[in-house]
Order: sequence, then structure tokens, then C-alpha cells
Amino acid sequence: MIQVHTYESYEELSKHAAKIVSDQIRIKPDSVLGLATGSSPVGLYRELIRMHQEDGLDFANVTSFNLDEYLGLDPKHAQSYRTFMNQNLFNHINIEIAKTHVPSGIADDIAAMALSYEQAIRDAGGIDLQILGIGSDGHIAFNEPGSDLDSRTRVVDLEEQTISDNARFFESIDDVPRQAITMGVGTILEAREIILVANGEGKSAAVSDAVQGDVSTQCTASALQNHAKTTFILDKAAAAGLNI
Repeated sequence: MIQVHTYESYEELSKHAAKIVSDQIRIKPDSVLGLATGSSPVGLYRELIRMHQEDGLDFANVTSFNLDEYLGLDPKHAQSYRTFMNQNLFNHINIEIAKTHVPSGIADDIAAMALSYEQAIRDAGGIDLQILGIGSDGHIAFNEPGSDLDSRTRVVDLEEQTISDNARFFESIDDVPRQAITMGVGTILEAREIILVANGEGKSAAVSDAVQGDVSTQCTASALQNHAKTTFILDKAAAAGLNI
């Protein structure tokens, strides 16, 4: 069952999400966090930075694993998810960069890298708290419609909707990579706790399908209905389609 918390604004939902993360770190200083990119978690990361700088939130013993990365993008590329995480979180807190993990989009053997990523998560003891966003088509990470709900870290082809949605981050839609490497739905569901943050009217249909629709490969976020401890943290616009 998915719990839903709705807030008046993006700022409020971001602060609530950050409190869940900070509580996790304070209870378990060596927490393993699963991290997401995209516009939805930026406010959450901004609040975590403030908590570190003003309230002493300590990331020294935290380990992190990101959900995904574009295939073919060097980590130093301006639109790589490694660059995103460095700019929006890691460079502003006291986490050890060696303990921050982002899938490699340029590994010589991507399949072997995917297996080693899964093993690294297991070696770290599993993910304590996973942060997710949601795509407008209901995908989590880059698990596009049709992805198996027990899938593992792998290469995926991006749907035209996802390419179109992400084109705003690139100079043109032609520059958006057509493939990515992503944690699988099965990998995500192994996290002990999951929070999904979403804001804006453009996410309301996907949120409604995920929370109230049938569990289906066509909306991979719907698999979260089968997770023991998942919370959706939404603004009113994103929650507009819910019967609550």
C-alpha cells in the first residue's frame, strides 16, 4: 500500500521529504541512500544542503547509489547524472565522493558494469531509503512502460515521451541520448523504504495510475503498491487526480 502526503507547495513537499532523509541519517549515520535526478528532487537536495550547512547534518558515513545514467555520456558531460549530482548535492555536503555511485554510461562492458552495480548495492547492505521521481508516463528510474517488474540494472531504450520530456535539459531534442542504464524495478523494490516526490499538473495522471490503477508493466511506478513502506510526497497539482 502506498501512503500519500500532499502539500500546498513544492517548497513544503521538499522540506518534508528532506526531513525523512535527515531522520534516516540521524538514526543510522552510515545509511545507504538511493538517489534520483531530474527536477523533482532538486528542492529536497537544496534543503539537505541547508540542513548540512546550518544544522550540522552529517553525511560523512553515508553511501549513495543513483538510479540511472544516460548511455554514452561521459561523467564530466554537462548533462550527465554524475554532473547533476555533484552540482546539486555532493559538492555542497561532506559525503565522500568515493562512496557516491552512479552507473557508468561509458563502461567498456556495460553488461558487466550492471552486474557489478547490483553487487555493490548488496555489498553495502542494501538501500535503506530510496528517493524516486516519476515520469509523465509513469516510469520510475528509466524503467519505461513494458519493463518487467522484477527487472534488474540494465540498458534500456528510451521512449519518445521520455526523450521529449528531457529535451529541455539539452540544446536540442537531437542531443538527448536514446538509451540509458538504469536500476531495475526489482532492484528498486528491494529498498527498505521508498519516497517518491512529484510536483505539477503534468505528473497528476502518472501519480493517479501509480496509486489507484492496476499494478502493470505499463506504469512501472504501480509496482510500488506491492512495497511494504512507500510514501508519495506530492503538491496539490500532482495529487489532483487522486480520490483522497
